[in-house]
Amino acid sequence: MMAKEKSKQPRKHRRWLYKTSKLHERHKLLHATLSKELREKYGKRAIRVRKGDKVKIMRGDFRGHVGKVLEVDLKKAIIKVDGVTVKKADGTEVLIPIHPSNVMITDLGEIDEIREKILER
Repeated sequence: MMAKEKSKQPRKHRRWLYKTSKLHERHKLLHATLSKELREKYGKRAIRVRKGDKVKIMRGDFRGHVGKVLEVDLKKAIIKVDGVTVKKADGTEVLIPIHPSNVMITDLGEIDEIREKILER
């Protein structure tokens, strides 16, 4: 059997990203690069972002901001970071969603046995 070829058309790739990709495929979209210290320590370039990790924003209006990950949305493939907010017209502050590829993990939160196995691989 031949492997299914992926399309080069942007509309089909976009549709896969946001509509038809399966749950286990979406985990790849939530990977963020590790800082130099963590890279040397664990020998990995990137790892999946989790709630509680400390990240530094590398792109966008909040470039340079360091904060804890408050929420990870697997369905939309976005994260929300502490302190990255915008004021609405009525005065309430809302968190701005950020794509994980635009952040760098500077400190891993809790390292449970599942994450330990991933880092040892």
